[in-house]
Amino acid sequence: MGAPVVYLIAIYHNHIAYVERKLMSTKITELVFEQLEGKLPEPFELVDVEWAKMGADDVLSVLVDKPDGITLQDTADLSEIISPELDQITPDPFPSDYMLEVASPGAERPLKKEADFEKHVGEYIFVKLYQKIAGEKEFVGDLVKFDAGVVTLTYLDKTRQKTIDIPYTNIAKARTQVKL
Repeated sequence: MGAPVVYLIAIYHNHIAYVERKLMSTKITELVFEQLEGKLPEPFELVDVEWAKMGADDVLSVLVDKPDGITLQDTADLSEIISPELDQITPDPFPSDYMLEVASPGAERPLKKEADFEKHVGEYIFVKLYQKIAGEKEFVGDLVKFDAGVVTLTYLDKTRQKTIDIPYTNIAKARTQVKL
């Protein structure tokens, strides 16, 4: 009889640890984004910041881009700019030592700001929602337009082409998607 209670406590403890790590991750990424926004030289753009565990290591990924794409030398040069900026954040938000990774967002680029949606009209995207629309929380389709805080997407529902309007405030996560 005692084992199920211990098991439930273990599950509850693991869930609390997961939620705490998620909240810490969000706080770190927001602080780093605020610190770096507007500090990268032209023509670089700060796309996203991610905090994740890779094996036993914590990794801070700073995703950057420029119109003609970034090179390995660009990432090395930007690391020299970004690292001292991170040292200026007080109090230190990082729970332990971490690895700094400066990288391109790649082919599946995150769409975070309204300007990102405006810039990627006409592209194929993935969208995950906070609240269901038309019974779904995820859509993959062509970004037709972004206007007045509304994303208009055309997508294939089985064999029928459909169009849906999604309020920007209902988007939990979005990224460009490679169309196969």
